[in-house]
Amino acid sequence: MEHTIHQGRNVKRFREMLGIKQEALAFDLGDDWNQKKVSLLEQKEIIEDPLLKRISEVLKIPVEAFQNFDEEQAVNIISNTFGDNACVGNPNSTFNFSPIDEIKKLHEEKMELYERMLKEKDEMMGRLERLIEKG
Repeated sequence: MEHTIHQGRNVKRFREMLGIKQEALAFDLGDDWNQKKVSLLEQKEIIEDPLLKRISEVLKIPVEAFQNFDEEQAVNIISNTFGDNACVGNPNSTFNFSPIDEIKKLHEEKMELYERMLKEKDEMMGRLERLIEKG
């Protein structure tokens, strides 16, 4: 049976794995993006290469992941990842960190920075408003 790879669904799958909302992805993709547009994108079977490359940069996931990922492979990847080599105590283990965890950590740091910037902006606006009221 021939598997078709649904790139939009793959974008959605990786976005959700990273805990990123459609609004946040839209924000990162740029001014002409919004939640609705991301939602429509995730329904497309094929996504144009330049756009796929941009999504890949934003999510920090290789373009190939969106192009080659299908359900059956996902199951294989997961069963291989969490097979014998996943055990930290195993001397034959090749690596003990999860790339997904690393990516999540990067995104959490980015969100913290974004929230801090918003807070600083609010504080500055408050100071400006007080200055204007005094003047």
